[in-house]
Amino acid sequence: MEFVLGGRFPGRSAYAYTGPGGRGTAGAAAPAIVFIHGAQHDHSVWALQTRAFLEQGWRVLAPDLPGHGRTPGPALASVEAMADWLLALLDGAGVASAVLAGHSMGSLVALEAAARAGARVHGLALLGSAWPMKVSEALLTRAREDEARAIDMVNLWSHAAPLACLPLAPGVCAPAGNRRLMQRMAARNPAQLLHTDLAACNAYAGGVAAASNVTCPTLFILGRHDAMTPPRAARALADALPQAQVLQLDCGHALMTEQAGAVRDALLGFALAAGGGAGTVE
Repeated sequence: MEFVLGGRFPGRSAYAYTGPGGRGTAGAAAPAIVFIHGAQHDHSVWALQTRAFLEQGWRVLAPDLPGHGRTPGPALASVEAMADWLLALLDGAGVASAVLAGHSMGSLVALEAAARAGARVHGLALLGSAWPMKVSEALLTRAREDEARAIDMVNLWSHAAPLACLPLAPGVCAPAGNRRLMQRMAARNPAQLLHTDLAACNAYAGGVAAASNVTCPTLFILGRHDAMTPPRAARALADALPQAQVLQLDCGHALMTEQAGAVRDALLGFALAAGGGAGTVE
């Protein structure tokens, strides 16, 4: 569904998946959850999780960040700008309060938005998160000079080796699907999108400061075999969030596909406990 933004982004359009026929925008009294994707991805990485929340009567928004998927560019070059954009989207969509769930780069965006939004965010789920989220100079250079090769590198590091060869369903392979998604994002936005995203993660310095301003319950969902953001890299954030819970799953960085059911169940349980509840979709 298309939305028109205000604030720092007056008149700009944004796309967010809201369920079949916009079902996730119906019922103003329904609890809301917003899913924020990571670098070189779009809303589709949350397919199973969004479906589960829709079936439970939640209001769902899974936006494509600027320059990703169906939201026009240019891509935003900092986590702070993406957080401002996300809050402008909530205004444009008429979402007064919500649970935020972010993956990788999206987890930093969710964290920064929650710090700025105060009580408007009543639950924060950070998947595949880390701070600082440092990116090697070799990968940044590769993303700038040879994006196709950088995509292959990131895709390889995103999946746990024992699970990578196991399809989600007959004919569906998680690593192959992820690689194709990243290639589509590159084709839609040829302006070095992956480098822009990775550089934003690498430059974000406000993690602990943002965490000190978050008052809502927080859930970390981390992959034990994550080579991109290993669990130890989330320790500084977890220590800075007094209400943080940490769940580790047997998977790599691509948690939403490698452990789709476990992520779905963890998010549903956390969101309900954080103050949501089954609403009625009108």
